[in-house]
Amino acid sequence: MSDSITHVPSEYRSTWILDTLRRTDYARLERSGETYVDFMGGALYPESLIKVHTDFLSRSVMGNTHSVSNSSKLSLKCADEARAAVLSFFKAPPEYTVVFTANATGALKLVGESFPFTGGSSYVLGTDSHNSIHGIREYATYKGARVCYIQSTPNGGFDLSSAKVNNIILRNRPRSRELAPSLFALTGQSNISNSKNPLSIIEYAAELGYSTLLDAAALAPTSAFSLKEHPVDAMAISFYKMFGFPTGVGALVVKKSFLAQLKRPWFSGGTVDVVQVPGTLVTRAHEMHEQFEAKLQPNGDMLPNSFIEYSASKQYISLRTGCMCNPGAAAAMLGIQGDMEKLYPGVTLRDFENIVGRELGVVRISFGLASNFQDVWKVVRFAALIANERSRQELWDRWMESKAAQASIGRAI
Repeated sequence: MSDSITHVPSEYRSTWILDTLRRTDYARLERSGETYVDFMGGALYPESLIKVHTDFLSRSVMGNTHSVSNSSKLSLKCADEARAAVLSFFKAPPEYTVVFTANATGALKLVGESFPFTGGSSYVLGTDSHNSIHGIREYATYKGARVCYIQSTPNGGFDLSSAKVNNIILRNRPRSRELAPSLFALTGQSNISNSKNPLSIIEYAAELGYSTLLDAAALAPTSAFSLKEHPVDAMAISFYKMFGFPTGVGALVVKKSFLAQLKRPWFSGGTVDVVQVPGTLVTRAHEMHEQFEAKLQPNGDMLPNSFIEYSASKQYISLRTGCMCNPGAAAAMLGIQGDMEKLYPGVTLRDFENIVGRELGVVRISFGLASNFQDVWKVVRFAALIANERSRQELWDRWMESKAAQASIGRAI
């Protein structure tokens, strides 16, 4: 298989606008030879955005917004403009406002720690959710609320036409919105299965008396969304996943009436090692060396994620492996829901993998605005290398040699 493309199909020539954008704003991809296919993890920033922002910072003096100095007034003006731009982009009615956070996780945590759960409350969510959505169950459980899961289909997300799905939402509806506030959390687009849940369920849950929370971290960068059409109580977004820059900025787009109900006094993606879904067990994250004995041979049914990631890096391909901080959907896709029931307090990821007998997770390849046909071709070529027994064995041998070398260095230290 050739490294270069000798003929580009005619239908791809219609993407000349994106090709021009690739040459101007993302030329560093060609210079580095890197094929970036992890847009679900974080977008690549356009170079023009960096230049404009750098120019703005170089000629502006920004101060703390909680003051009346000229620099503070400028910061406040910019923040207000940004807030208005976010509301306009999502077509938000006047009853919405924006709370800027460090990221989407910070926005979800704000809701979780502040929501007025009680002993009669319910927290309803799907198993195909990010850990930041699962983490809210800690606040709900601590305050005595019920946690109810909607099971994921093998392809991710859930089937709205299923009577069981509707029954879970209906059976756990709040008996009193004032005395037992309940929360329904919807993942707009899965970060692991790419499935999109039906947004119409937001209105259904609201009619039953739930407060509604939408995780739009993956949805917002890929789809047009209108808060006028889908008036969710609160929506979490990440600007890093939308634009790639700046990092450390997300937002909670929220109804002012809902914000007034919150009483601010979790666990999330990067703070846990194992999350049982459905279930209650959580092992907090701790530093551990990812050294595994290879249990599957190259000609077996499954290949270790670490082998795939190693081999991809040698081809200068940046992809993602693992459970994507979404243990519920990963368990459904890998067919290990039953193994979730075997977990015990304090279990680590390595312990869990020993129970199952292999490394856990999937391989995620996600394309974005800066992707072109060459990127797709390179990924297809890499898949062909893995599929070919001879080339796969060569990659396997190199991987095993690298593991042996790392182990030798470890013993020497």
